[in-house]
Amino acid sequence: MTDLATRAPRVVAPPRGRTRLSGGPRARVIVAFLTPFFLPFVLFYLVPVGYALWQSLRVVRRTGGQYGTSYTAFGGFEQYAQVIQNSEFWAGIGRIGLFGIVQVPVMLFTALIIALLLDTPLLKLKSLFRITAFMPYAVPGVIAAIMWSYLYSPQLSPVLDLLQSIGLHPDFLGPGAVLWSTANVSTWLWTGYNMLIMFSALQAIPQELYEAAKIDGASNWSIAWRIKVPIIAPSIVLTTVFSIIGTLQLYAEPAVLRQISSNISSTFTPNMLAYAVASGNNYQQAAAISVVIAVITFVLSFGFMRLTSKRAGL
Repeated sequence: MTDLATRAPRVVAPPRGRTRLSGGPRARVIVAFLTPFFLPFVLFYLVPVGYALWQSLRVVRRTGGQYGTSYTAFGGFEQYAQVIQNSEFWAGIGRIGLFGIVQVPVMLFTALIIALLLDTPLLKLKSLFRITAFMPYAVPGVIAAIMWSYLYSPQLSPVLDLLQSIGLHPDFLGPGAVLWSTANVSTWLWTGYNMLIMFSALQAIPQELYEAAKIDGASNWSIAWRIKVPIIAPSIVLTTVFSIIGTLQLYAEPAVLRQISSNISSTFTPNMLAYAVASGNNYQQAAAISVVIAVITFVLSFGFMRLTSKRAGL
């Protein structure tokens, strides 16, 4: 009699075509899942970017002098040369650079403090404070700028009336203050958004780390700055990159405040300059300005990420 325990188990191969999709159906399933993303991505991102690049390489020429027939032709980097030589463009870049150097650290530090306060167990009514801090982000940028323009306007502002009653006469729309008035609107609008990203990262930290730190005698202050902040450093880097990109895209706030202040010109920011040039039907020059802004944004964002990665040893 054959011992059943010594028999080798018989392995039955599964029928082909039942364990996984074959090449044709599998490819169709993949295409069906990816099409809702790639189709809008191509139509509303790659195609406009490619069209802008193509327009930036063209120039408008005329036949027969100033009153001749105009036509567009390939001009190479002629439009980019004009952008590089445009003093208004570099003045806007410098203004935005100063804006970002001051506004971005202030906004992110404020967002970090609020996130740390919301994460502490000592704070009550966390949901109320979290919603209150995030609420300004729900207001569209144009509406926020209109709201603050009423507070800045000398004819309408109750804040100015109150300050003047105690002997102070600030001019929020003056030549030396209008940039910081714009920065205040951006800070009010985006602090809650950055706070939410940092707070979400704080919520992912295991509570065991805090308990171990308290057993070792760490205070709440030490836990916040020596444990929480280093762990959520990637979130801080991410919000900084978003803020750099947003700074170079600044348009809505100064464009609205320009309606009540003569100290904001149509070339106050690079984006406003591109819009002003395009409004003059010089779409090729506006495209070149937009491409240069995109390149500067990429260089600054990528450079910041590389710098922080090296410092972190990544």
